[in-house]
Amino acid sequence: MPENLLVVDQLCVSYGSIQAVKGLSFEVQRGELVCLIGCNGAGKTSTLKALAGLLPFTAQTANFNNIDLQTLPAHLRMPKGMALVPEGRGVFARMTIEENLEMGAYCRNDKAEIAHDKEKVYTIFPRLKERMKQSAGTLSGGEQQMLAIGRAMMGRPSFLLLDEPSMGLAPIMVEKIFEVVQNLHQQGMTILLVEQNANIALQIADRAYVLDSGLIEFHGEAKDLISDPRVREAYLGEA
Repeated sequence: MPENLLVVDQLCVSYGSIQAVKGLSFEVQRGELVCLIGCNGAGKTSTLKALAGLLPFTAQTANFNNIDLQTLPAHLRMPKGMALVPEGRGVFARMTIEENLEMGAYCRNDKAEIAHDKEKVYTIFPRLKERMKQSAGTLSGGEQQMLAIGRAMMGRPSFLLLDEPSMGLAPIMVEKIFEVVQNLHQQGMTILLVEQNANIALQIADRAYVLDSGLIEFHGEAKDLISDPRVREAYLGEA
């Protein structure tokens, strides 16, 4: 029987008097790739930031791997298995690629295994190895996205939160990034993906939740939603 890794019930996030997320309830099963899609301002990024501990929130339930996120400090979420690849990459611009990757392993002290995982990242993203001593701030947007994913992988997470990985990237780079995301999923990684490119997200996801103005408008199997005329018209640009 499938096991829920994340269970969220009535999640609410506010910015002052503005309520960005208005009572979301959803779950992610272990090993699943679930996506949150919707227009700008739908509450997707706010949801991920709340789960990662970067925004205060209220909820009846916010349970990750049998841990109550409402009482777990943000800095302890990585050691417990949760990693965020933030919107806009968030690389440490003045540090080298290698130093950025090492920062991803800040909660570990197994030096030999850290070195092994670094080489694994370099195998997935050979371009990073070529530039390992280069400052992250000098990389292209696509290279920074590779680095942000690689840095998250260095923590050996069981649950990866991916926020808008395709934003601002050339189509060929988007294809590469999503190929990596698919491979991570096929290797057993549980992923919650926020993505404005609904078409590509629904093609690789197991299930999806469609958000509108902080509420879930539709949810279901990704293969069903991608053929739903309401979703195609509103989010895939089809009349």
